[in-house]
Amino acid sequence: MNEIAPINTGNSDQEEAGISDAMPHNVEAEQQLLGAILTNNDTYDRVAAIIGPQHFYEPVHSRIYEIASSRIAKNNLASPVTLKAFLEDDEGLKELGGPAYLVRLAGAAISSFAVRDYAQMIYDLAIRRELMGLGRNIADKAAKVDIASEPKEQIVEAEQALYALGEQGQTDSGFQSFLRAVTDAVNSANAAYQRDGDMSGISTGLIEMDKKLGGLHPSDLLILAGRPSMGKTSLATNIAYNIAKTYQKGIRHDGTEGAIAGGVVGFYSLEMSAEQLAARILSEASEIPSEQIRRGDMNEEEFRRFVAAAKQLESCPLFIDDTPALPISQLAARARRLKRTHGLDVLMVDYLQLVRPATAKDSRVNEVSEITQGLKAIAKELEIPVIALSQLSRQVENREDKRPQLSDLRESGSIEQDADVVMFVYREEYYKEREKPGDHELEKMAAWQAEMDHLHGRAEVVIGKQRHGPIGHVELSFEGQFTRFGNLVQPWQEQGDGEDSF
Repeated sequence: MNEIAPINTGNSDQEEAGISDAMPHNVEAEQQLLGAILTNNDTYDRVAAIIGPQHFYEPVHSRIYEIASSRIAKNNLASPVTLKAFLEDDEGLKELGGPAYLVRLAGAAISSFAVRDYAQMIYDLAIRRELMGLGRNIADKAAKVDIASEPKEQIVEAEQALYALGEQGQTDSGFQSFLRAVTDAVNSANAAYQRDGDMSGISTGLIEMDKKLGGLHPSDLLILAGRPSMGKTSLATNIAYNIAKTYQKGIRHDGTEGAIAGGVVGFYSLEMSAEQLAARILSEASEIPSEQIRRGDMNEEEFRRFVAAAKQLESCPLFIDDTPALPISQLAARARRLKRTHGLDVLMVDYLQLVRPATAKDSRVNEVSEITQGLKAIAKELEIPVIALSQLSRQVENREDKRPQLSDLRESGSIEQDADVVMFVYREEYYKEREKPGDHELEKMAAWQAEMDHLHGRAEVVIGKQRHGPIGHVELSFEGQFTRFGNLVQPWQEQGDGEDSF
């Protein structure tokens, strides 16, 4: 068997820096892998998902692998003979003996059964080298005091780089067997069965909405849209509070530790401050109108109720970030950090149009597309439901029927495409109130008053799109003074004990 001469991997610049020998690598593993591929091209399919040309330490090996993989992808033969024409003028290959080195690689290959082990070793060593490089970059940037590069920005950049590194080479993606897919489906159905057939996702605390959605499911992007004053933020805070206050940690049905009821909620409030958002939730919990809380206009009994609600909320795992104009990249980095430090089961974003794209685009539609794709990526990556609020265009106001439609979404193409569920908050009472006739029109006033009595305290959530279930609408109660949505008492429940709005 031909033996391959040891390769001088020295890079003059690296050697001068004194780091060449310190860089982890295994040239022999690279040689064995390339030899196996050149001997049997079918071997390539077993390693293509693990490594790429960038993972080889020796530059010549990287070029050989790149050309070989390109030919194999086109169903052409990759052998020492066919690769010779592409590498005859390669200076690095000439130093190793020219095209004859390709023959020695193929001749020295021991067997192809261990190629995945070699590929994994090459990948792991490449990641170690990248980690070392990343560490040096972080140290260099931190040492350079530059007003344009704040330490907080450097931390976010470092987190993003580390995460991108961690996402490389995941070999469990791609095709999976039907058995595995069926097992996942059965586990999901079992989780719903254990909850008496109600749902497999996280409960919103709103019975009719849970029935329609089956709860909030991991990896889903849900869009909650509406015109101003419809109550988008109120509904989002209600759901967030309902989930956080019922949080219980324990062992789930799949044997892992996590939320067995409710969950940890992250809330990005890009429009309102954390204090304003907390006041809304306190208003709901204490049943004291938010304007009274804001003015401090409370009697002793109300103040005691307010303090008691505040103490109860202290233990709620609800985390608010009110940093304005967050870029989608930082939003993702902060969500990862929250999941790592405190856990994260549901993420809320109020609202989508206030998130900034990572880079400026030539049109607003492209910017919104990047944001919605980023939110969907966060949902899949962290395996949590993401609820993003969205504004509607003014064309709703120009129609006689003010009930929202999918086409009313601003920059609707990307939002509608990327979302798993699109819901609209609609309160007909808001529009009917503005149609009040004059006091002298007695008949019209009587008819208007009758309609207002019927619509008072009612709200509707229109489900315009649902990837995994039916569309339709959900009726809810709405108490404006507490900015609170709840379960609407149905006519057949009024005779009995009935269910109150929460």
